[in-house]
Amino acid sequence: MSRYSIEERPLPAEKFNMDRTDRSRWRVDTDAFGKINWRYLHDDIEMEKRPQRVYEKYMVGLETGIPESPKAETPFDAALKGMRFFKELQLDEGFWACRYGGPMFLLIGIITVHYITKTPIPLEWKVEIQRYLANTAHPEDGGWGLHSEDKSTVFGTASNYVVLRLLGMDPDHPVALKARQTLHKMGGAVRSPHWGKLWLALLNIYEWEGVNPAPPDLWLLPYVLPFHPGRWWVHCRNVYLPMGYLYSKKSKAELDPLLESLRNEIYVCPYEEIDFSKHRNDVSPIDIYYPHTTILDVSNQVLVWIEKYFRPDWLKKKAEDRVVELVRKEDLNTDYLCIGPINNVLNALVIFYEDGPDSKTFSRHKERFRDFMAMSEEGLLMMGTNGVQCWDTSFTLQTMCQIGIQDIPEFNDTFKKGLLFLKNSQFTENCLPGSFRDTRLGCWPFSTKHQGYTVSDCTSEALKAVLMVQKLPFVEKLISDDKIYPAIDVLLGLQNDISFAPGSFASYERIRGTPLLENLNPAEVFGNIMIEYPYVECSDSVVIGLSYFRDHSNYRRADVIKAIENACKFIKSAQRPDGSFYGSWGICFTYAAMFAIEALSYQGESYENSEVLRKACDFLVTKRMSDGGWGESYKACETLQYVPHEKSQVVNTSWVCLALMYASYPNKDIITKGIKLIMDRQQLAGDWKQEAIEGIFNRSCTIEYPNYKFYFSIKALGLYAKLYGNEKI
Repeated sequence: MSRYSIEERPLPAEKFNMDRTDRSRWRVDTDAFGKINWRYLHDDIEMEKRPQRVYEKYMVGLETGIPESPKAETPFDAALKGMRFFKELQLDEGFWACRYGGPMFLLIGIITVHYITKTPIPLEWKVEIQRYLANTAHPEDGGWGLHSEDKSTVFGTASNYVVLRLLGMDPDHPVALKARQTLHKMGGAVRSPHWGKLWLALLNIYEWEGVNPAPPDLWLLPYVLPFHPGRWWVHCRNVYLPMGYLYSKKSKAELDPLLESLRNEIYVCPYEEIDFSKHRNDVSPIDIYYPHTTILDVSNQVLVWIEKYFRPDWLKKKAEDRVVELVRKEDLNTDYLCIGPINNVLNALVIFYEDGPDSKTFSRHKERFRDFMAMSEEGLLMMGTNGVQCWDTSFTLQTMCQIGIQDIPEFNDTFKKGLLFLKNSQFTENCLPGSFRDTRLGCWPFSTKHQGYTVSDCTSEALKAVLMVQKLPFVEKLISDDKIYPAIDVLLGLQNDISFAPGSFASYERIRGTPLLENLNPAEVFGNIMIEYPYVECSDSVVIGLSYFRDHSNYRRADVIKAIENACKFIKSAQRPDGSFYGSWGICFTYAAMFAIEALSYQGESYENSEVLRKACDFLVTKRMSDGGWGESYKACETLQYVPHEKSQVVNTSWVCLALMYASYPNKDIITKGIKLIMDRQQLAGDWKQEAIEGIFNRSCTIEYPNYKFYFSIKALGLYAKLYGNEKI
């Protein structure tokens, strides 16, 4: 089967005879900077002019036309077969794209903004979003959770029920009816967490007096204060920035018959009888991952009193103006993409209220909405960012270099196009002054250059890919060392010297605030959102990238060596007594172990000479499943303890096999059985079926990295053949 594989067939939407679009009419508009805009072609002539590409067919679940062949019998042949398939998914501009789905709380934002601003929603969006929600509803109770593999929660169920109704679904449709019954069983929408209450208040189907404060006034405080929002983690501060404006304005939609009806549908008692002020802290226990602290509850109550009795209008106006100023800077720094989909649509709403529906600024925001939408066989979903383009491309190029594919001429153009994309993705200018942003010149993003944010591990992995590819004799050197040096400067500047994690690297920035700020975490459904934190994976990637650079150039050599040494000390200190490493961005202990062992192996450490690597490998081996593979549940990220998946996973197995090979683990048979599992699950066209979700953020929300099953599997197969020989398994 050479299409994106979904286990359940027929899909639930088909069982309900729901409308669907013609999948052969979907196309992706792309550009040299990694833009992905899905568009539905209504015109037959345009369809003929733009034949559907392999990537487009694959993503919507159509046959790709990639030929099938007998299963590979040796690891390298399987790697080559996999890479030949994956090569066909590379887009003309050189990058690989994917559906970066998983979170189920995103669609409420974009649909709310369309509804409030009276921006027409394309018919194909209405059809395919409804299909997606029907296909991802919980199979038993019909609700939705925080993410696609979660139990049903009030946040997910209330939000997506409202989305379905705003898109035109009848309240008595089986999908809507079942979801509403589940919502009522959980106590109704009054039990939504903070973000859920915000969207409902904006739609005028919940009262603002029942929403905990998000005061914009904090942005007027001096930065020297330890709780200034400029010290918060970038995602947190960028969501609560526009939220502060909308909260202060008490913005809400014009009430209409549909919204009136929703007021009567999502609660368990009449709307007029609800005292919303008593529900500010009323959150369903099912939803809560990070409970309120006493400090937060007291702070919220004080802020309510200040707002009600002591806040003069001039201060309110000044705070709102300050937020608008920073919102505009965020828009300009990211070409109106913003760091992610939540603050993108919130910023758009702020700009709508400030500049009007016909303004160029709001129009540009509307153009950018498509960057976050992805079409799939299940329907149209909203992604966690505008994609994973730079991250996926960097790892793919590394994999090709590391397993010997550079010696096969048919992949020459694949290398060249990938390198060109990385060249186009490198930041060539810094952000506007006063944006609370660090230097980004010379670095690389997670998704695209226009998204505007550098990440420590993304820069490091792109750096490694560039250095590897530019050594190939058939590749033109597109990025000179002079253009790489600024990235080194930034990476060295990102290393933390804080007392609780010296030598570590966080994600976007150095750690600016104290962990005590987590006592003010208002989101209720996420952990560790208030500040940057030290991450093993980010530190590992920086060590790997700097190690490659150390062997390439003498630029700031002493500083580079010192940074590597200090980061390695942090990595070792992060190891638990049982030998494990906790992963914050992938699931979970298998993911972190792969990066940690790779980083330390570049410093000459192995199973034989390193107690750290020995304990790490021994931990992984104890988690091996009966079929010779590994499978880890996202529950490990929530509970901070290893939780096995109900069955082994290709991606987890690839990570562990790579980790063991990096460490020169002495028991080859254990690795061989894992490699055999990867080979056995390869499909006849060279691909792998989509299995469990691969990524995580903020401990509680999973997110998809569907290309992991390609390049990590290919890398494990190829590295095995390189180390042990390409013999039949």
